[in-house]
Amino acid sequence: MAATLTAGAPARPRKLLASRRTRVGILYALPVVVYLLVLFVYPIFSTLLLSLKDADGSFTLHWYADALTGVNLSVLITTLRISAETAVLSLVFGFVLAQAITRLKPILAGLAMLIVVVPHFVSALVRTYGWIIMLGDKGLVNETLAAMSVPGAPFQLLYNELGVVIGTTSMMLPYTVLLLYGVMRGVDRRLMAAAASMGAGRVTIFRRVYLPLVAPGLASAGLLSFILSLGYYITPALMGGPDQTMIATLINQ
Repeated sequence: MAATLTAGAPARPRKLLASRRTRVGILYALPVVVYLLVLFVYPIFSTLLLSLKDADGSFTLHWYADALTGVNLSVLITTLRISAETAVLSLVFGFVLAQAITRLKPILAGLAMLIVVVPHFVSALVRTYGWIIMLGDKGLVNETLAAMSVPGAPFQLLYNELGVVIGTTSMMLPYTVLLLYGVMRGVDRRLMAAAASMGAGRVTIFRRVYLPLVAPGLASAGLLSFILSLGYYITPALMGGPDQTMIATLINQ
């Protein structure tokens, strides 16, 4: 009996403490929850309900039927394709850049991340016009290619899908690098060293050890780039042509 009382005595205060902590945590989280419900969940839910109502307020699905037929369907497919291309290229360049930064000394790595992030503080409109100047027929890129006597120069790098993908990839790259850099910094390098000591080659270490460790970061960065590209407006509108009309541009029109 005494042993039972002694063993059970500390459990009750811990239970009360945990319960008190839970209540305090809920109290702290309440303003954030209310904020999200009012400014995020409610607008989305209201828009969803609106999309299911006809002009007279009756239930209808014809808005969705219109979105999946004719020009709207073509624009949707174009948007999904360009967003997927942007996400893939952002992952490729972001992976290489983040991997290179993680190998630098802390001071140099911080400077490199500053170089990656600071241009993102500049207006997207200004950066888009910068790309238009660089990719034009008389821009830096074509002038350099012509000076190198590259066959076919100058190339048409604007007002087509290539120009849109270049512009949107440059806009999404900082997000990708930031996410991947954080994940790569958390990888324990001793795991690769252990694999190498057991005879694994570089390709095997990358495929069997390193890549699975950074896979969650790759998935998050790719998904973020894809979702942001779906609703992007400025760059596709300025650097694309009629065949590159995306959903945001169509909604604006």
